[in-house]
Amino acid sequence: MKKATMNTILTLIATIDTPEAEAVRAELNAELNKGAEEKARSAELYDAAKAVVMDELGDTPVTISELYEAVQENLPDGFTKGKLQYAVTRLWTDAIVKIEGKVNTYRKA
Repeated sequence: MKKATMNTILTLIATIDTPEAEAVRAELNAELNKGAEEKARSAELYDAAKAVVMDELGDTPVTISELYEAVQENLPDGFTKGKLQYAVTRLWTDAIVKIEGKVNTYRKA
């Protein structure tokens, strides 16, 4: 079931005051909030890593591999090279400039 549908059902039964409606509301809320804790932990991980990466990046373009080698000791536990690549190419594009080439390089914006 789509989240929009679940939200619509919640809105429709919000004023019904029966044990059955309360059970449905609880179940729908649980389903809608599933994964919220994991999402919050992931956001914290990426925020902590961003500070480390931005401190290392400068005006000299580097590859993802070079950047990871330079920062891997200071990154939070579980922050892999793949997560770094995802963050640099998708999450932090406003703070990092991509230089296209046979191997793309990156520098601080």
